[in-house]
This record gives sequence, C-alpha cells and structure tokens, in this order.
Amino acid sequence: MRATATDADVLIVGAGPTGLLLAGDLAGAGVACTVLERRVEDSSLTRAFAVHARTLEELDARGVADELVETGATVGSLAVFGGVRLALSQLETRFPFVLVTPQYHTERLLAERARALGAELVRGAEVTGLRQDTGGVDLEVRTKAAGDGEWVAGTRRASYVVGTDGVRSTVRHALGLPFPGRSIARSLMLADVRLAETPPGVLTANGTGRSFAFIAPFGDGWYRVIAWNRRHQVPDSEPVDFDELRAVTRDALGTDYGMRDPRWTSRFHSDERQAPTYRVGRVFLAGDAAHVHSPAGGLGMNTGLQDAANLGWKLAAAVQGSAPDGLLDSYQRERYPVGTQVLRTSDALLRAAFAQSRALRAVRGVAAALATRIKPVADHFAGRITALGVSYPAPHGAHPLTGKRAADVPLAVTADDSGEQTPGPRSDRLVPPRLYEALRGGQFVLLAPALGTEAAARLRDAVAPWIDRVDVATPATATSPPTWLLVRPDAYVAWASNEPDPAAGTEALRAALASWCGAPTPAQAET
Repeated sequence: MRATATDADVLIVGAGPTGLLLAGDLAGAGVACTVLERRVEDSSLTRAFAVHARTLEELDARGVADELVETGATVGSLAVFGGVRLALSQLETRFPFVLVTPQYHTERLLAERARALGAELVRGAEVTGLRQDTGGVDLEVRTKAAGDGEWVAGTRRASYVVGTDGVRSTVRHALGLPFPGRSIARSLMLADVRLAETPPGVLTANGTGRSFAFIAPFGDGWYRVIAWNRRHQVPDSEPVDFDELRAVTRDALGTDYGMRDPRWTSRFHSDERQAPTYRVGRVFLAGDAAHVHSPAGGLGMNTGLQDAANLGWKLAAAVQGSAPDGLLDSYQRERYPVGTQVLRTSDALLRAAFAQSRALRAVRGVAAALATRIKPVADHFAGRITALGVSYPAPHGAHPLTGKRAADVPLAVTADDSGEQTPGPRSDRLVPPRLYEALRGGQFVLLAPALGTEAAARLRDAVAPWIDRVDVATPATATSPPTWLLVRPDAYVAWASNEPDPAAGTEALRAALASWCGAPTPAQAET
C-alpha cells in the first residue's frame, strides 16, 4: 500500500534525546516539525545515566533542567581511578555536579516539551530511503497501520532532514557516508540487577587490567551493571553468564554487593567512529548518527544533546528565511571538532580503565592524582568531561569571549512606581531574573551595560530592525570596563565588545547583528 503525507519544514529521524530536544527547539520557534521513530512503543532500555553540567545548562535554557534533576541523584565529584576523585562542586555553574538519572527520564521530559510546543511524533515509522534536490528532501517511509499491523509505504517531504537515528543510522547510510573508526572493547556485559548492599557512592567503577565493572542506580531499587572480562571475550550473541558477571564485578570492585535477580542481560561491543561530515546538502546528522564512542565518562548522550542545541536555532532561521550566509555550515565547523575531542577523551578514559600491567596502572593513578590536584589541569579536565570548557572558533582579532560559553548571570529587573516589574524591550515579555531564563524564548539576548537616556535610545534604534530575533537585558552587576555580549540561543557568545562609547559600540553591534541574525526586518528597518 502507498500513502502520501503532509509536508513539514523539518523531518527528524529518531526519537532519542537528541531528536527530541531538536524537535522542541524547532517547534518552539514556529517551525513545522515531525519526528519519525521506528519503535512503536517507548523504550525502557537505558543507555545513558550521566547528565553533565553543560547539558543541564542547555536544558535550563529550555526550562526542563530543574524537573530532570528531581528524577535522579547528584554527584559532586567523579571517581577517576585508584580512589582519585575529580571535584565538580567548585565549578562556576548552577549545576556543579553530574546528575545520575536513567535516560528514559530525559527522553520523557523532552518528548513532553516537544509535543507541548507543537512537534508531531510518529511512532512505527521506518525510513527506508532518501532523495534530495535543491528544494527539499523526500523520505521513503513505512508506517505501521493501526489495527491489523499492516505496513503502509509512503513519501514524506521536508525542507530539511536531520538523522538522529543512532549508530546504525539509516539516514547516514542513505547518504552514502562512511563511518570510519574501530571497535575498542568487545564483549561488554550488561545487566539490570538488584543489590543486597547499597554501594557507598552513586556511581561505582574501577578496573584492574583483567576486569572492569561499573554500577549505576535506576532509582527504583534496580541497578545497571556494565562489566568486562579481558580473559573471556566472546561474540555479542553469547548469553551473559550471571556467575561470571558477579565474579568479574568482585574482581574489579572487591565485592558484588550481593548482586541478584537479573531482569535483563546482554552483551555489546563499543566502537569509536565519526562521520566525515555532519551535513550533506539539506540533510544533517547529530548524536550517535554522527559520532559514537565508548561509555567511559558518560559523554555520548550529552554530546548529542549539545549537537541539537547548536543546530536547532540555525535550522529555524534557515526555514524562516532569516539565516545569514554560512550559518548552516557553521554546524559542521563548530560541532565536528567537538565530536573529535570527545572521541579522544573517551578513548583516554577507557584505556586508563583497561590498563593491564600493574606498572601502567600505578602510573595511571599517579597521573590522575596530579591532574586532579593541580587546579589549572583539573579545571581543563573537568571542562572536557562536563563540556563547560567547550568553545567555538572565533574570527581573528575577535574579543576573547567570542565563541565561549555564556555564564548564567543575574539580570537587572526594574520596576515602575506601582512596584510592578517593567516589561523589557519586547513589550509582551518581562525581564527574567537570569540570562538562561531569558534564553527560553529561543531568541538572541543582547547583554548591554546600564546606559543613560540618550545612549539607551540609540541602542533601541540600533536593535529595532532585529527586535523580532533579539531580546535586550542588562546584567545586575556592572563590569569594568563595560562589556557588551550578544548571546546566541544556545548560550554561547556570538559577539562581545568593551567599547565604552555607546555610539561607536552601536555601529559594531549592527554589524554583529547582521552577521549572526541575518538581514533586518524591512518594516522595522524603515522605522
């Protein structure tokens, strides 16, 4: 059977965390968006437990971070190796910890947000082919019909397509893209179990060279165990021997905590791979479809969510016709190096965990201890793990803050004579108390120093042609010298200046707005 479907601005293939965050961002921007998911039912399989600080900041800018934090446990330090811990509690963020929560909580909240904003989620929809031309992309889709379960074949067309469909991405295969890399760990055992004894930490992990084990809680009395036995590496199709799982855990951790009642077991192998490009014409890749690596460090889901945060506002601008030249190309330029660095970090962590010789493990422990006690080194390492240290390329001669993560600064809130909060430059919106709350509208936010009446009027005139894309706010605390920041919707600094003269600064600001936000709105530009 064949059927046709209504066109969408953007079709997203895959309803994992990456695709769902992207769908919410697009729908929130008014873009007609549909997510196609091959699975008919929600998956109870949890691949990820760790939500790092930068991901929580991105979720905070979407209003869902605090609710997600309530679903899990927070850990203020991460075990490196040999009892050495990396402190996170001193990180300059609202979220100085790693959140441990099953992936299905993240998916649930992002799916609820996407639907509430108007995104369509179609389950039982399997993509089988892809064609694109200069005007759009056609996807061949088989959809499970209601009732008798018959498959209905059809074509869906969109202006853009994003593949967030995982390591075996149909979209990537349809584009003919290779996925170069290698398998780095074979025959990893997975199990969901109960424990008679509660581990002392929220996350428990260690490796001896011949064995490795990791334990994380679901929060409902069940635990996920990942274990590896160097001396017994068999194909993924081999069933997990529960006695072996317990023995390997005892060898790695010193105890199996009374492991019992396995409800699910499996084997898998871990790959390191990265697509050579994240964009082919009107088709993009994000998350595991673009890059995959070991579970070490819990970096996979986090990197995919940050891919989506980078791409969403750019695609929205392209659909709405306001994207400046090269904006969509900046996705590859910014996110590909991040993916490469994540692969290197994950590989280094895995090699350290699987170090075989006693001498090498001793060196590993000493190096980890030094790295976590020397503040600049510890900060750099924490920045890589949490992604707080991620920054994007800036033009030559740009302000040092350009491309960096924008800190969540408090904003000045003014009040009229009645004590009511005064609306900001967009009359329908009040000034929120923090930058990341201001970003929840999906707009750019211009952080401008407090100005006098005449200077403020010049600023309003300068921003007016872009006021449909830019909100203006003033930090609660003044800086010296005064700093102007144009913050992107994904909470990175697009442009910065310390120009003290508002008139001169306004000219530079106009250029920055045109460069990042596109052409001014004609009617507003005339006024």
